[in-house]
Amino acid sequence: MGTAGTLIVAAAIWAGASAVFAQTAYPTKPVRWIVPYAAGGGTDTLVRAVTAKLTEVWEQQIIVDNRPGGGTNIGAELAAKSPPDGYTLFAPGVANAINMTLFPGLKYDIVRDFSHVTTLAKIPNVIAVHPSVPAKDVRELVALAKARPDALRHGSPGIGSPQHLGAELFKSIAGVRMVHIPYKGAAPALVDLIGGHIEVYFGAVISTLPHLQSGRARPLGVTSLERVQALAQVPTLDEQGFKGFEIASWVLLSVPSGTRRDIVATLHRDITRVLAAPEFRERMRAQGTQVIADSTQQVTAHVKAEVEKWGKAVKASGAKPEG
Repeated sequence: MGTAGTLIVAAAIWAGASAVFAQTAYPTKPVRWIVPYAAGGGTDTLVRAVTAKLTEVWEQQIIVDNRPGGGTNIGAELAAKSPPDGYTLFAPGVANAINMTLFPGLKYDIVRDFSHVTTLAKIPNVIAVHPSVPAKDVRELVALAKARPDALRHGSPGIGSPQHLGAELFKSIAGVRMVHIPYKGAAPALVDLIGGHIEVYFGAVISTLPHLQSGRARPLGVTSLERVQALAQVPTLDEQGFKGFEIASWVLLSVPSGTRRDIVATLHRDITRVLAAPEFRERMRAQGTQVIADSTQQVTAHVKAEVEKWGKAVKASGAKPEG
């Protein structure tokens, strides 16, 4: 091969190497992470904990973009329509699986319109009450609700949320009537619980915990099958006679469908490294959160199964979207 041929081959190799580098160099600018809830809720708290560590890894700014409302559909639609370039991340949760059945004519499909990177965590829920409520455990709450039908108001992060459907399941099993007050996320619901505008709240441990620790709200029971480390003194509903009762939220990292596979792989690698750090896991465990960090195949299969499971729950409950 002559000098000209050698130069041509070298140029081709360099061009190929440059193309590979261009594909794998990510991220090179700030990244937006859409959270479909108000700031201060369980999902928001978890995402901000992850972004704090991921910013150090990437040396790039990650902007948490809270887009509450529409039962999480506002944020989900925005994320689904965003360019599939890796610079818009999304934090879907159980509500987005529920909404596939709850909302007719939904403008996005949580399975079709997203590539799911990994499950960040599972978050158990807690039944909490305002300190003025004369109930020290779930059994006493049930007795109070039976003595005063429709007198107690219970809040949730929104119509069709897992906390709402879990509360409806609880009321059905317990044979009680309470008035549901939906909110646009956990933060405003907690404000009203602390202020005494609602008496009962079904919510995520991670966002409710500071108010339980301060005494501004009282925990009656957790909805996981095992006790939560951060609330070790609080019995599960299973322990209190509601055998097998388990309602937990999950939070994912997802990107719009069509995002390059090498970007998805980079996201999975870097996110799971953050989640695997012992100090991060311990911090989350102390807040009542179970870190997951599964594969893209596992999380995709899980989302499909959750859409089917919650679809049955929505139909059985008769829940309808707000408005």
